[in-house]
Amino acid sequence: MSERPARQASARSVAFDVLRAVAESDAYANLLLPVRLERARLSHSDAALATELTYGTLRLLGYYDRVIELVAGRTTDRIEEPVLDALRLGCHQLLTLRTPSHAAVNETVELVRSAASRSAVGFTNGVLRSIARAKPDVWRERVADRARNEDDRLSALESHAAWIVRAFRHALAAEHRESELEALLSADNEAPRVNLAALPGLAQRPEDADLDRYSPIGFVWKGGDPGAIVSATDGAIRVQDEGSQLAAQVFVRARDIEPGERWLDLCAGPGGKAAILAAAAKASGARLVANELVPARLDLVRRAVAPVESVVKFTERDGTVVGAQEPERFDRVLLDAPCTGLGALRRRPEARWRKTPGDVPELTRLQAALIDSAVKALRPGGLLCYVTCSPHLAETRVQVSDALKRHPGELRELPTQDVVQDLSVNPLELAGDPAQVQLWPHRHGTDAMFIALLEKQ
Repeated sequence: MSERPARQASARSVAFDVLRAVAESDAYANLLLPVRLERARLSHSDAALATELTYGTLRLLGYYDRVIELVAGRTTDRIEEPVLDALRLGCHQLLTLRTPSHAAVNETVELVRSAASRSAVGFTNGVLRSIARAKPDVWRERVADRARNEDDRLSALESHAAWIVRAFRHALAAEHRESELEALLSADNEAPRVNLAALPGLAQRPEDADLDRYSPIGFVWKGGDPGAIVSATDGAIRVQDEGSQLAAQVFVRARDIEPGERWLDLCAGPGGKAAILAAAAKASGARLVANELVPARLDLVRRAVAPVESVVKFTERDGTVVGAQEPERFDRVLLDAPCTGLGALRRRPEARWRKTPGDVPELTRLQAALIDSAVKALRPGGLLCYVTCSPHLAETRVQVSDALKRHPGELRELPTQDVVQDLSVNPLELAGDPAQVQLWPHRHGTDAMFIALLEKQ
């Protein structure tokens, strides 16, 4: 059989290749797509289209699968994987981008022609032409009509696994805000703003920038690749979600800094928060230990803090044993704990299909062990800032409550909401326990970051 001719790179082919790598190799789109874009040398407009096609398809993959199953008359596990990814890409063009049907169908068929069997070409053509015959709203009605219950309806229409829908409902109910569930799910399916942080004392936000609503060091990138400004400032300006910026600043601003303080970032990778901590440490005379277990992630930390590396010591250790190795050595500990990552599904949409409820118990056990290690590492009177990029109650409120029970008389909660309000440019709409801050994509435009301050008595 003759080899298929190599495809010339286009926005659709780049997106298709990334989708295939995500499905086949568990690749991360946010890491792979920039590499593929650079290699393809697309125009600015085509690179933007490839980005939207990739992330948009991944965010709404669950919904598109429901539509495909309705038309194809079979479940998606009975469709060749390259064909299925191409159909998803075609669905995104037809149902969300409203691309003219001839362009969406023909270009998708060409992708299948180069990646699958001849019979798959006709199948793809037939499925997409059937989808194109009905308006997007009609497909939403058809999918909703076949839902088994309310959770299944939201799971299908908003493209989240049903267990995540339930976890979000419970988290919002804890704030008496369950009515916001659809708004939250919908916000997860919108492309987030590109936020940047200017490290204090090292860089200034551009005068013409759109400043962040809350973070005093953040601003919104207006378009294009932010890599140029990051490179021009040697990393003193860096891409970082506003919620992540706020979490790091809560650690710094929780109380006045005494010269000579020792700080520990217990799980520092990939280094965004460590960079803010290091800049603050340099300005105030503190010292930072950035610890990370995974060597590749420690390398990312080194690069992130390069502008202020002189105040940072790097260690490569299991965070659960650091407290036993260095008991009562630190004035402040940041624990940005490994978690399900459900708070960043806008940026890492494939995570909504990779994580399962079975991941939660193992992660919460690790989080508890890391908290106990952090408590041991703190000197009496020291501060623990516990952070997760997840609103799941088992990883947030329950984790803090359990820590207080494990350390009776040793830990006490501090008014975290007051700290974040004091440092914020504008007041945040916060709910729930004043000792805890839960940020939300739909309410604050940030990742769903959880922040809690605890003091060792």
